[in-house]
Amino acid sequence: MKKSHMWMMILCCMIPVAGVVAVSLFNVSLNNVLFYGMVLLCPLSHLLMMRFMGHDHASPEQPSQHQHHTGPTPAPTQEK
Repeated sequence: MKKSHMWMMILCCMIPVAGVVAVSLFNVSLNNVLFYGMVLLCPLSHLLMMRFMGHDHASPEQPSQHQHHTGPTPAPTQEK
């Protein structure tokens, strides 16, 4: 197991534990925590997904899934 994977697992386990401790210490309503957690779940997961599932544009060996055009493409001409 990589060290970075181990640290990610520890972090993901400690965040909920810290949340439970904060709710009990500061007497925050659990309804508020759940509401704001659900509101933030979508944008945060999207940011994490974009960060960790990104494309590697540096490797020229693999064919590109999309093409970048530098200018307008000319219309095809038809000859009769």
